[in-house]
Amino acid sequence: MTKPTLQCPCDARHLQAAFHYDAPPPGETSFDCAGQKYQRAYSRCGLCGHWFSDNAMDMSELYGGAYVDNTYGERMRETFDRIQALPPETSDNAGRVACILDFSHRHFGPDQRRRLLDVGAGLGVFPHRMKEAGWQCTALDPDERASRHAREVVGVDAVTGDFMKVDIPALGKFDVVTFNKVLEHVEDPVAMLARAKPLIEDGGFVYFEVPDGEAAAVEGSGREEFFIEHHHVFSAASAVLLAKRAGFRPMLVQSLREPSSKFTIRCFVGLSHP
Repeated sequence: MTKPTLQCPCDARHLQAAFHYDAPPPGETSFDCAGQKYQRAYSRCGLCGHWFSDNAMDMSELYGGAYVDNTYGERMRETFDRIQALPPETSDNAGRVACILDFSHRHFGPDQRRRLLDVGAGLGVFPHRMKEAGWQCTALDPDERASRHAREVVGVDAVTGDFMKVDIPALGKFDVVTFNKVLEHVEDPVAMLARAKPLIEDGGFVYFEVPDGEAAAVEGSGREEFFIEHHHVFSAASAVLLAKRAGFRPMLVQSLREPSSKFTIRCFVGLSHP
């Protein structure tokens, strides 16, 4: 297992020990760690405020079928319907959709009929709402059950595959590529975000959202932003650094507390040109 990285030129010289865990915090999803002793920590960069996970356990199988099993079980449709039924004022997804539609209206103009690829689509609640807004959506997820759910329940195109291995040219071109609570789950989010560059149409953009460690840390180490599945927890500064190192230029960065109480950083980024 590799160590989490933001491809920092400082080579981790400014890391400071922060949170340590020898047992799961309350509310953390119970993953099968194959009998390994639960032991992990976070270190924080004193320069950019980014949080790096230091996990003594082998989590290489976390995002296989077990992730869907532990997160949704056989309740994908039930969970999808429950989230879709939330009133807008209590729905993180409704806020996300409104934010992206508003930015798109200002960026593209009044024509909202755009092509979108949602990476790590999971339950598909986001592409479903974007489809309702008139967008042509494709959901990409490594689990076939999520892809089948996207096709049969959500009603959008779906691709099963690991974004780091999938045939990028075969996916086509999109006006918008989104990573909603995805990049914090991989060791090298710079490499993952950079793979989106060939997918973007001229004038298009990438939207990503990640957990906000600066805000969450004020409430302590038990916050869900610091749960075991997060290799990275961001600051506004480190989110901007992520974008730039992946070859994008930041266009809009927002920090907010969502209706679910999650602390989140939203980023809209465009292609950097020489």
